[in-house]
Amino acid sequence: MSIGGLPGKLSDCSEQDPAKCEVYLVEGDSAGGTAKQGRDRAFQAILPLRGKILNVEKAMTHKVFENEEIKNIFTALGVTIGTEDDSKALNLSKLRYHKVVIMCDADIDGSHIETLILTFFFRYMKELIENGHIYIATPPLYLIKKGAKKQYAWNDDERAAILNDFGENSKIQRYKGLGEMNAEQLWDTTMNPEFRTLRQIQIDNGVEADRIFSMLMGDEVPPRREFIEKNAVYANIDA
Repeated sequence: MSIGGLPGKLSDCSEQDPAKCEVYLVEGDSAGGTAKQGRDRAFQAILPLRGKILNVEKAMTHKVFENEEIKNIFTALGVTIGTEDDSKALNLSKLRYHKVVIMCDADIDGSHIETLILTFFFRYMKELIENGHIYIATPPLYLIKKGAKKQYAWNDDERAAILNDFGENSKIQRYKGLGEMNAEQLWDTTMNPEFRTLRQIQIDNGVEADRIFSMLMGDEVPPRREFIEKNAVYANIDA
């Protein structure tokens, strides 16, 4: 599969060396707009994705390649499928970014979209994961302020520690989505290489990963229900 040109929604970077470039796959146009304003245009590109992408685990192959958001990902990355020797080979020779960063809201919906995108990469671009190119951004959950002091928290334990340090009358802002942060806040917490936390995606056990993706994202409901019931206690569900 080869598609000419770059997606219209892609805000590219000026750097030409793929090893120095990174692209953020961002959930929604609102967050995408904030990311475009906050990024370093020299080496950071932004590709907004419209809502939840196709669940490739349940879709026919031709439907996957007809999907607009998936076509945009292939085109933006410069990755093609199919060579003279192997029609199913993934050609990474023209990969345009060596860091592909999935950036979604820090809530359950955001986690679901991350899983949909990871399912796509695992099924159709596994080589990108195996070569260490896929990352997940880690936006904060809270901003705590008291007077001139402010501090971000990435989980409830950090929030509690900050509140204990700041004392009473602290103000807490809960980020329901990336769009609730301004460009400066998104850069400071999630995109600035000096301070951000990126989680690199790795495959420790290919067979087990295949089983988990099939169970969580496939058509069989009973195994998924059993898994959710056993692991619900570990989920951080914010109402």
